[in-house]
Amino acid sequence: MKNPLGDFYLSRPEPAKGTLLALRGIILDFDPNISEMVKYGMPCFLYSGKILCYLWTDRISGWPYILMADGKSLTHPSLKSGGRAKMKIMTIDPDADLPVDKIADILARPGICINTASKTPERVMQNRNPQYL
Repeated sequence: MKNPLGDFYLSRPEPAKGTLLALRGIILDFDPNISEMVKYGMPCFLYSGKILCYLWTDRISGWPYILMADGKSLTHPSLKSGGRAKMKIMTIDPDADLPVDKIADILARPGICINTASKTPERVMQNRNPQYL
């Protein structure tokens, strides 16, 4: 049986593949109510059944990015609309350290993941599952 999620991650070249897998782990570990599925051919993360974000790669640079589904209501210096009406993206440099604190800050915004008031970047990394790295 085909595994669309596995195929997505494994089909990406390094260093984007490793970055995407690490981002996947950070997002899934952030809150137990976050789940993953494939939507529009890309990994889609849901919070309590509502679309939270997607992972994708830029077609020109090949850099991974997090696409926040309800970006229009989010204000964060790392999020850019790029001409999108509803969504915003956070581009990730695959050759740099992951901005875990910025990702945690975005996910902890009011209305995103409501049960995460006690989440800090340190707690997110403390709960990391090595299978995602």
